[in-house]
Amino acid sequence: MPSRRRWLALVTVSVAVALIIVDSTIVSVAIPSIVDELGISSTEVQWVQESYTLVFASLLLVCGVLADRVGRRRVMFVGVVVFAAASVMAAFAPTGAVLIVARLIQGLGGAMILPTTLSIINATFRGRERGIAFAVWGSTIGGMAAVGPLLGGWLTTDFSWRWAFGINPPIAVAILIVGALVVEESRASTQRGTDLVAAGLSVVTFGGIVFGLIEGRSLGWWTTLDGAADWWPLGISPAPCALVVGVLAGAWFIRRGLARARAGLPTLIPLDLFSIASFRNGNVAALVVSLGEFGILLSLPIWLQNVLNYDALGTGWILVALAVGSFVASGLAQVLVGRLGAVGVVRIGIGAEIVGVVGLGVIAQVDSTWASVVPLLFVYGFGVGLATAQLTGVVLVDVPVEQSGAASGTQSTARQVGSALGIAILGTVLYVSTAQVLDSRLADEGVPAGQRDQVVTAVVDSSGGAIAGLDADPATAQAADAAREALTDGTRYAAWTAGGFLVLGLLATLSLGPARREDEAALDGAETRA
Repeated sequence: MPSRRRWLALVTVSVAVALIIVDSTIVSVAIPSIVDELGISSTEVQWVQESYTLVFASLLLVCGVLADRVGRRRVMFVGVVVFAAASVMAAFAPTGAVLIVARLIQGLGGAMILPTTLSIINATFRGRERGIAFAVWGSTIGGMAAVGPLLGGWLTTDFSWRWAFGINPPIAVAILIVGALVVEESRASTQRGTDLVAAGLSVVTFGGIVFGLIEGRSLGWWTTLDGAADWWPLGISPAPCALVVGVLAGAWFIRRGLARARAGLPTLIPLDLFSIASFRNGNVAALVVSLGEFGILLSLPIWLQNVLNYDALGTGWILVALAVGSFVASGLAQVLVGRLGAVGVVRIGIGAEIVGVVGLGVIAQVDSTWASVVPLLFVYGFGVGLATAQLTGVVLVDVPVEQSGAASGTQSTARQVGSALGIAILGTVLYVSTAQVLDSRLADEGVPAGQRDQVVTAVVDSSGGAIAGLDADPATAQAADAAREALTDGTRYAAWTAGGFLVLGLLATLSLGPARREDEAALDGAETRA
């Protein structure tokens, strides 16, 4: 492929990635408006965020393997069409349930797009150019994760939250037109069979675990809460049952894969790739890092709007500091890699993320201002920009091109599983801790138990949106102050939990050896072309 066309193809697949990544974060600042218009509960708030990520994570492996077989560009184009159609459905959603279904379908489209863009890059570029392309791809993810809230804030403030989804179809059309001209079709030279049972097990694994983590708060962590699940016949809550089913399905998935590999049968994940140290250890690190990386974007906009009283657009402008940090990191990444190596840059990036997110927990107060939040978001974004791009390169640097779809699907799955679990866990930390702290503060103020329950339920189910109403009534103004303090504490605990996951991710990178030098990668690429 001519050089100019290769780089235009990179721009096209990067825009496709930007489309799905922006949509995973664009709704974060629109949540208060969605709650107000559709009247959804706090559990539904998590599902509006999580349903997309859940399907996304569950189907990445299947879509990556499918792309290797039938064509990477073809699968990406189908994913773009599905994503655009689901966006139209979301934009016109009359209820929270319809919006959640639309988000589920968007997740299907996103799962078809993400691994194919990465495998297209892996098949199109070689040597030093591949490293640059990976950096652009990774920086797009980091930067767009922060641009999403700004875009969502502008659309929600000046138009409607529905336009957060309505902008996707025209962008999708542009991707299809330009992509047809500059992106070449590619597929694996040797076709592998598929394992449909393993595909089903992967969906059950991720779905069961994420469902249990999200619904445990509302359904009960062990026994079913009164009136929480009239459809459930057992005394034990469906949440722990779902967790057990997810874990057992995961164990069966692994056991089945190992048995089929020994018998020489096709597996959903090419297990031979895990004999590559960079691929194996890099995926472990990516999963753990993702647990803490983007989950904070659920709680931060809620805190900024309902405690600090910024509107959606103001919240978006604050969060753009994350994008600025990420783009600055992308400009420095290649220089740092030349001096420190890719693994060293990954560690610096995760360290910066830890400083940023833990710092947010430290400075979180009911009277905090944007001036204290923005610098820490910049540091956090700088870390994301360094870690995301270079960790992708470390994971895939030694993977054979003919297995790039399955490999990119595997590493994307590791990230998305970590992200899904991170959002579920941090969302649970946010809401559970907010409820407990608020109940305790109201009890200290002598509020009767029945009234306490009403206030706590209103605040938690509205994700803090009820605070303004409490504040407007002199009889409940004191409860509003307690609610602001409780939501601030919940945000602080969520930030520190994210920081803990990132520390574990940093420790996981110790298993990564030094990445290959760029000149060695370039030599390998030249030998491959020869």
